[in-house]
Amino acid sequence: MTSDRRPFVRPSDRLTPGELRRQDRLPAFALLDNIRSVGNVGSIFRTADAANLAGLYLCGMTATPPRPDMEKTALGATGTVPWDYWLKPEDAIADLRDRGITVVALEQTPDAVPYDRFPFDFPTCFVVGHEVDGVSPAVLAQVDATVDITMAGAKKSLNVAVSFGLMAFAVRRRWLSGRESAP
Repeated sequence: MTSDRRPFVRPSDRLTPGELRRQDRLPAFALLDNIRSVGNVGSIFRTADAANLAGLYLCGMTATPPRPDMEKTALGATGTVPWDYWLKPEDAIADLRDRGITVVALEQTPDAVPYDRFPFDFPTCFVVGHEVDGVSPAVLAQVDATVDITMAGAKKSLNVAVSFGLMAFAVRRRWLSGRESAP
């Protein structure tokens, strides 16, 4: 006797790429300012897909698809998340601001607000930076605000892909809570 039951197969309620294109996306983008690790970029694509971000701006040295080494962590998300490449992140930010999109950097600065208490405006774009150097000073000079993730341990920062995930879902929560309270 054969069975149609297939253990450990994911449920079929996931969106196909075509269904995802027809779905309303979160009015939020992210800009990757010179991310050096291809693995981090792949992980960011996967998280951007999970949060349903509107798109990614890949800037400077940040790797772009298609790359087999990126797919190891992206697991196909490079095909479901819109992205664009800009050599200079400052040019991408100028374009975003010209289109009325608020730009917020995730970086430890003296005036940074905790990311989970920031009143995001939509549409918005958040910036994550280089794994060692962070968001560049030139980019910080252009953003509308800076937020950070409060550290409680000995280490003063998180991996960029982890930080990206926290931000993506904080922005998503803020958007969804605003929609639920709207008349």
